[in-house]
Amino acid sequence: MKGDFLDVGCGEKPYESLILSNSKVSSYSGIDLIGGYEYKEGVKPDFYWDGITFPCEEAVYDSAMATEVLEHCPDPSITLREIYRILKKSSPLILTVPFIWPTHEAPYDFYRYTPFGLRHLLTKVGFEDIEITCLGGWDASLAQVLGLWLKRRKMSKVNQKRLFYIIKPVFKYLLKNDRILDESSEQNLITSIGAVAWKK
Repeated sequence: MKGDFLDVGCGEKPYESLILSNSKVSSYSGIDLIGGYEYKEGVKPDFYWDGITFPCEEAVYDSAMATEVLEHCPDPSITLREIYRILKKSSPLILTVPFIWPTHEAPYDFYRYTPFGLRHLLTKVGFEDIEITCLGGWDASLAQVLGLWLKRRKMSKVNQKRLFYIIKPVFKYLLKNDRILDESSEQNLITSIGAVAWKK
């Protein structure tokens, strides 16, 4: 990440200080979809977009990031095309999407992606040198589902605490032994997907 940086789907900009202090980024801007989200007082995006067009000129950013936002875009190809448009030549996009995750921010949760689908979308809009990484394999996926079940299924705090102590050794075992397969593997179960793609 470098130069003028755009965080697509920035929410309350939780990564701003981290990015500015640990990279070659000289300026940080955050953009988010209009509507459907309430921000804390004093924390809001620098720009909003309507799901179709970014309010930016062409080729103005040196790098961009879109973490856990593409599943909320009604037409992901349009969003990726806009990111491509506002990036300068030789600029990267860093992207993450969920694979195993409950529905969230309803009713604005539209998609889940496979590595092949994500590569297809990035290639279709013109990105090159695409690197896809699976984030968490079979064991981490099971640990994630167990954790979500424990945290989000309605149950008493007492039962939740008891079950946590029963399941905790299973979590440790699963996470210690997790093996992440290549993105092209058949019968792959993954927690989420990361990608780096370049506008050449």
